[in-house]
Parts: sequence; structure tokens; C-alpha cells
Amino acid sequence: MSPELRTLPIRAIDCLKLCYKLRERGESITTSVMRERLQFLEPTGQLSDATVTQLFKWLAERGYVRYTPYHGVELTETGQQMATALVRRHRLLELFLVQIMGFPLDEVDAEAEQIEHAISDEFVERMDALLEHPTEDPHGDPIPNEGGGVVVARSQPLSTVSPGQQVIVQRVSDDHPGVLRYLTSVGLIPGALVKVEAVAPYGGVYTVRIGEQTHAIGDTVTQAVLVRPATPDPVSGPASVSTQSGEHA
Repeated sequence: MSPELRTLPIRAIDCLKLCYKLRERGESITTSVMRERLQFLEPTGQLSDATVTQLFKWLAERGYVRYTPYHGVELTETGQQMATALVRRHRLLELFLVQIMGFPLDEVDAEAEQIEHAISDEFVERMDALLEHPTEDPHGDPIPNEGGGVVVARSQPLSTVSPGQQVIVQRVSDDHPGVLRYLTSVGLIPGALVKVEAVAPYGGVYTVRIGEQTHAIGDTVTQAVLVRPATPDPVSGPASVSTQSGEHA
């Protein structure tokens, strides 16, 4: 972690990482959304919109974000570089905790939050080498490389898949540990082969087969899972490679 990053308060670091994550998903970085996400990371406190607004202004004064009242923030080039380095560290650490330490999928996000502020840049690069320079974390989220680029596999929500189709789980949301525990319990994890057998009208309940087991899952679950076709589609082409600024190669 650079000397500049080491001087930032943990809440500011978390905010930058969340800005990256929301931007990655194409979501707006508003005060209310940020408050909800930060509140989840700080369950013992009670954050207000005013507190988050002050945090946005503090980051803007230091050149990390551009703040527009009542609209939220956008990362500046400096902020994007900082956020990318933080996300790279976090996602490598998550993969290390799963593959090397044996942590369950639903625990690694919180565990990585506790550790990432203490490890050195050398530790991060050794993790990267040990894990053979991975491009995805255990949830399927892209891991930025040293230059900030990511490999983004094309995917779609499980909720958009038609009955009879077979798909492979590409990414799962790590926003809620409870949902992750459920996904793990039924085998809806990255790499799993899934067949959609039926979709109930109006209710949005999906009947899916995973291995030898059949499960009925609701909209909350199908929205939290991104999938890719089980058979590669030559029309859609390979995964895209994005630079740090979001440009595609």
C-alpha cells in the first residue's frame, strides 16, 4: 500500500473501494447508496447521509472524487488508480483465503477487510505469484492486474435465462453473506453447471438443477448470480479486456 493510502482513514478507503465496485456495475455513486454500503461494513455505528456527504467532500478536496451535490460522486483519475490498487489487494486476498487458507466463500470478504490494511505491497505481489496471477476472485469478480486492467467475462443474470438452457455460474454477489451462504449450500458458486428446468409465471420462482439436486429459488437469488452459456457462443466472442480507465481492448 502506498504511503499516501496508508494515511487515509479506513472509512475513506472503504468508500473508494465501494466507488470502484459501483462503477464496475454501472451503478450511480449516490449518498444514500454509499451510506447503505458503508453501514453494512460498520454495523455497530449509525451513519447518516450528512456523514457520507462530508466524506465525499473530504475525498473531493484531496482530488480522489468529483462531488456534485444531490448527485453523488465520480472517481477522478487519481481516485480510480487508488481504488483499483485497493480492489486488487482485496480480491487477491479473498482468493488467497479461499484457496490457501480454506475459508468459506461467505466469510472471506469480512476477513479480507480485517487483514488488507496491514499487509505490505510485497505480500500482495507474492500472493499474486503464488496464485499464478489470477484474473478472478472466488466470487468471480475480476482482479485488476498491476497495470489496472481487468479481464471481464461476458455474463447475464440467472433471472434472464429461459427454461431448458444450461449455463455456468460466472459471478455471485458478495453484498450479503446470508445470500452467499445459501448459494454455497445449494452449489450455486462460480464454475457450477446449472440447468433451468422451469420458471413459475408471475412469481419469478426458478426451478434449477445443479448436479443431481433440484432447487426452487427466488428472485433475490437469481439476481445475485451471473452466468455464461455452457456452450461458448462464437457470435459473442471472448471476454473483454478493460484498461484502468474502463476502455476496452
